[in-house]
Amino acid sequence: MEYFKDLDENERNALLKYPAYISLLASSNQEGLDEKEKKVALKLSHIKTFSCEAKLVPFYKEAEKCFEAEIDRLNKELPKDRHVRTAIITKELGKLDVILKKLGGEYASALHKSMRIYKDQVSRAHQNVLEYFIFPMPIPGITD
Repeated sequence: MEYFKDLDENERNALLKYPAYISLLASSNQEGLDEKEKKVALKLSHIKTFSCEAKLVPFYKEAEKCFEAEIDRLNKELPKDRHVRTAIITKELGKLDVILKKLGGEYASALHKSMRIYKDQVSRAHQNVLEYFIFPMPIPGITD
């Protein structure tokens, strides 16, 4: 992972938790990630290894190796209260932003964009095809 050569081991390990934190943040369940959301997140973590920008492939391949164990651990360890959980995850994502700055603006921007897409896809885990047909555009209060 050439982009990570300037990071120490702790920073690399922290960054590999990024998809797990994003998945948990995207969860619509009051008490954390439910099984359907987890299934979508696991599938996406695999798909991302070959469907992202080329420079992100090494990151996603490494993150996928520890993703399931990490998401299970974080889901169990984080508080069940949604507001407290969200605050903790947001704080951790802020720490990751500091690490991302070391990787350069172009790489950080690509990873941020990829994670936004990832979060949106996990957030839609409970939507169905009929809902997409009737409401193709997100409508606050109806489709979210």
